[in-house]
Amino acid sequence: MNNNQRFLSLDVMRGLTLALMILVNTPGNWSAVYAPLLHADWHGATPTDYVFPFFLFIVGSALFFSGRRPLPMDVRMRKIVRRSVLIFLIGILLNAYPFTTPLSELRILGVLQRIALAYLLAAPIALFLGARARWAVMGVLLMGYWALLQLGSDPYGVSGNVVRQVDLWLLGPDRLWQGLGVAFDPEGLLSTLPSVVSVLIGYEATRLLCLHENRKRALQSLTVVGVLLVLAGLLWHTVFPINKYLWTSSFVLLTGGAALLVLVGLILLEPFRAVAPMYRACEILGKNPLFIYVLSIVWAKTLYLIPVGDTSAYPWGYQWLAQWLAPMNASLVFALVSVAAMWAVAWVLHRRRIVIAL
Repeated sequence: MNNNQRFLSLDVMRGLTLALMILVNTPGNWSAVYAPLLHADWHGATPTDYVFPFFLFIVGSALFFSGRRPLPMDVRMRKIVRRSVLIFLIGILLNAYPFTTPLSELRILGVLQRIALAYLLAAPIALFLGARARWAVMGVLLMGYWALLQLGSDPYGVSGNVVRQVDLWLLGPDRLWQGLGVAFDPEGLLSTLPSVVSVLIGYEATRLLCLHENRKRALQSLTVVGVLLVLAGLLWHTVFPINKYLWTSSFVLLTGGAALLVLVGLILLEPFRAVAPMYRACEILGKNPLFIYVLSIVWAKTLYLIPVGDTSAYPWGYQWLAQWLAPMNASLVFALVSVAAMWAVAWVLHRRRIVIAL
């Protein structure tokens, strides 16, 4: 596989995943959202539940490329720790913005914090262990997490799972997400362990694509592994439910396998001219993923701060669209406008050859 093909498909997947993250995060009205654009209530997985693990898969892909640069081990580790700390702190600042929440109630965990911790744990495994050891660690993480969850009074329930108990003990209820009616964080500390495997699957997939001499065989191998992971996740679901909130091991296998199959599909579609404009658009969006993601959150929160009549810009925008469209369509168009706005920023950065990285 030549470098252009390899980089293009990975960049397209990164941009597409980022676009979906923005789309599901910024509906015009949370009460008017099409079901596939919402997370599963608890067990199971909707298309939206695949977005975050796909992003971690891409983090693993980027880890492979950064790991090819020759650096002393101590220098590499300092870079890994520095990047992880910065991403974690940015995540906390995003939670705090617009800085009206009391510090005692500030949510500590979140999407960027999960990315930071998963990257911090996955990077040494990926870069300093051999292939067999990496796969062994992945197996231990997935099986070990299954065993850890059995320590809870209700292993797979909302209130009695051990993930929640650990977060309550370390952080307290006021610093956790409250979206399920109880203090429970879907980016919990303990559930970060299986998310490390999501990163490592992306690393291994990229390593195979880059180092395998036969492109066709590499794609065949990824397809077989992808199908096996999906089937294994579905089979494990019968005793260990697929659950994004708990990031269960069955969820890791299902979404990891799906990510492999999506990547293979993108690679196979590359030669067709019909997809070229979409690929180019996704590639542009994927060049500054961290900055664009942060900007999308700031954009949404800032719209709530801008007064328009007796409301704010965010609900006003939805209400204006709802004059012409059905509620769910108005909500969807509002989210698509947010995606378009972020893409416009990405296009400006692309035109000026600006890459914002930590």
